Amino acid sequence: MSSTPTRFARTAVMSQHSAAVTWLSVSLRPTSNSRSRQCVVASNGPALWQLFRGLSSSVEKNPSAVDATNCWRTAFAPTERNGEDAIATEALPRNPRSERGSLQRNDPNARQSETIPQPSTTTKTTTTTIPHRVLAMDPSHFQPLGSWTAQQLAESRAQHPYIMTWIPGKQRHQVPIMTHGKGVYLYDIHGKQYLDWTSQAVCTNLGYTIPEQVMQAAWHQLSTLPFTYGGIGITEVRIRLNQLLTELLSSYAVNEDESRLLRPAVYPSSGSEANEAAFLLARRYTGRHKVLSFYRSYHGASAHAASASGDYRRWYGKEHCTGFVKILNPFSLLFPNANNNEKPQKISTLSHIDAATEEGLIKSALDLLEEQIMNEGPEQIASLVMESIVGPGGCLILPTKYMQGVRALCDKYGILLHMDEIMVGFGRTGRLFGFEHYDQVVPDILVAGKGLTGAAIPLSLTACSTKIIHYFEEHPLGWGATYQAHPVALAVAYETIKYMVHNNVVGHVQDTLAPILARGLGRLANKYDCIEHVRSIGLFGCFDVQDVHGKNPKPWPHKPAHNERAFLEYKKSYAQAGLVGLHRYPQIHSAPPLIIAPHELEDGLDRLDQALHVLNQELGHS
Repeated sequence: MSSTPTRFARTAVMSQHSAAVTWLSVSLRPTSNSRSRQCVVASNGPALWQLFRGLSSSVEKNPSAVDATNCWRTAFAPTERNGEDAIATEALPRNPRSERGSLQRNDPNARQSETIPQPSTTTKTTTTTIPHRVLAMDPSHFQPLGSWTAQQLAESRAQHPYIMTWIPGKQRHQVPIMTHGKGVYLYDIHGKQYLDWTSQAVCTNLGYTIPEQVMQAAWHQLSTLPFTYGGIGITEVRIRLNQLLTELLSSYAVNEDESRLLRPAVYPSSGSEANEAAFLLARRYTGRHKVLSFYRSYHGASAHAASASGDYRRWYGKEHCTGFVKILNPFSLLFPNANNNEKPQKISTLSHIDAATEEGLIKSALDLLEEQIMNEGPEQIASLVMESIVGPGGCLILPTKYMQGVRALCDKYGILLHMDEIMVGFGRTGRLFGFEHYDQVVPDILVAGKGLTGAAIPLSLTACSTKIIHYFEEHPLGWGATYQAHPVALAVAYETIKYMVHNNVVGHVQDTLAPILARGLGRLANKYDCIEHVRSIGLFGCFDVQDVHGKNPKPWPHKPAHNERAFLEYKKSYAQAGLVGLHRYPQIHSAPPLIIAPHELEDGLDRLDQALHVLNQELGHS
């Protein structure tokens, strides 16, 4: 791309209230793309934003304009307002002070000297040096969102690389560019429709048609008070949301002990942050340091949350925080199978074995947990963190008696029970929170997110028992973030929760959708030999995949599978069938938006059937 400028302009913004003069410099360079040119902007003062607003207005009137200087002149015509702020503009061929940057020295149109426009005699001014820094911008940035063509988007993605998160960056070229969504469907730049089969990262619980009252609440907050920092101002919506959540959480009483009632504490921006706040809260409250967590778990990607996590993502250089102690999950993922007269029914749950055997397994698991607590030193353990329903690790549903035993051990040794409901909270399992599936089990600390706003805007929740709230009435938590309790996010959460309650979304999941999903996943598990087990609860299900030898075909999640081609072909078929979702092999998750209609859920199961047929063949099953 040539760096020769076709025009160069300088604007001086002058004010009688300041001796400083802010200079803005713009040059227009031709690019290899005939559809657009590149606009170069430099500034050493706040007038840059004023320039952008003016230039934006001009480009919107004439998006194909090729002369940025003319656009600028239209936006910044010289004015004279008797001593008030005035803007003077002079067109210059080049800026010799920027020769070390993008402008060439041998410009044939260059002048040897420059004349700086003289301000009004009523304005006191001084000159400043022309800035060296040059910021490059394509004028097409001032076109409305949604106006770039598929070719523009594809070219920009190819020319301007960025880092992906859990996959190598070059794989971004295989990720579809989505343009819009409606209901439970997403649409890419080619117009192809996809049914969102996992609510993306199990978070878009209300799909893509955002309720009108949610959008109105966001706009109201944006137009009245878009931001307050927590220690400087408290907003109405924070007070109202806090009351609403307190009322919802108050139903989880334990033996009418008000000190155990859950109450909202802080509102971070992500699940990882919510857990960070929870760890510090537990350590500050108890005066202890250690945190117990399970191997089959995930609690976030920030430092402490990653150290608490058990799955392979903690290996990416993050397991360096002290005090986090791993414990084995109570049972192997390979639960016993139940058998019927025709074929093994691959439902994975302890409820299919006899009561004596189940009781023995639970007692053994709890004995091992207590022994580890004693070996770690109970007086050093602040909390035990666990997912109420293990999400990324495979939709694992634990026996109620085991969960009651964990609660009892925490009470016995003064350990806070910390439930991570980031993925399953707010309706995913057919209850508002996953821990409700375990009678008389209420945590001391609860974290939730994702479904709190339906992923329309980032927000999470850290809640704790009343006794902990009372402690921090006299002590600072010692955790915070700039966007904690962001008022726009709180407004979205407030209306999202009310929408879910008013429209009985959770009841719809439990009474209507859960039976359809369980029946459909069970049918597919029995149809294909590549499926070893299936588990589901509410609108959340998971398959465990096996090879022809009955073994795990991908024992190391961070390494290729034994038959990597099988999963690549499955993923290709999955997309061709019109599904999009999160893949965590050897598990296959199903978690569509909670507002999916029964016929859409049945259609999604049929699409999944097509993809599983390919996987079954590629893994060598008949």
